[in-house]
Amino acid sequence: MNYLVVLFKNKERKKIINKFLTLEKAKQFYDKKITENDKIYFDKKIENATPCNFELCILEKKNDNFDLLYVRDDLGRQVKVTLDDPIYKIIKISNYKIEEKLYDITDNKKITLSQFYKKYILKKGIILISRLNNKIVLQEEEKIFLFSLKDENESFRFLNVLSELMINNSIKNCIIVSETSKQQKKYLYSLLENAGIDKKILYRNSTTFKHRK
Repeated sequence: MNYLVVLFKNKERKKIINKFLTLEKAKQFYDKKITENDKIYFDKKIENATPCNFELCILEKKNDNFDLLYVRDDLGRQVKVTLDDPIYKIIKISNYKIEEKLYDITDNKKITLSQFYKKYILKKGIILISRLNNKIVLQEEEKIFLFSLKDENESFRFLNVLSELMINNSIKNCIIVSETSKQQKKYLYSLLENAGIDKKILYRNSTTFKHRK
């Protein structure tokens, strides 16, 4: 194939998304992926306890007309884009978001922010959402649901993103408590323990551990 659409993580090739014979088809696919990517609100920032960023690229088989590609870094400097592959060159590159998930402890599965929003918030009554360490506690009348994220920073970031999403969609049935006092934490611990949640889960601050090489 002459063209590849490739996902990069921290400047290293992670996986090939698709392959094409023509640049036109590659660009059509690439542009569609970038447009769809705008719909992701809560994206992955940490993987294996390490900060990460992703980019989507179009790679082309090298020929005699080899033009260098430059992009701007976070400081606004022009940086040459290089690829550790003698066959291909990068001809287009964009930042790309991989959707992060939170763990639904009640249902024992991972869900996206969109799924969380549709299932637990949309068309519901008054809801109280609190942050407890790396966890999110959702209370709807007598019902209580518990979710966990990778660490405390991620739970805080999740609530910030959720708040922005609700403001943009004029959702007013939620009360969000990002900073919980000692008294509030004590109340939540008691509430969750009475609901049958294991103490070990409640007092844990992180679910992310760096993989050994």
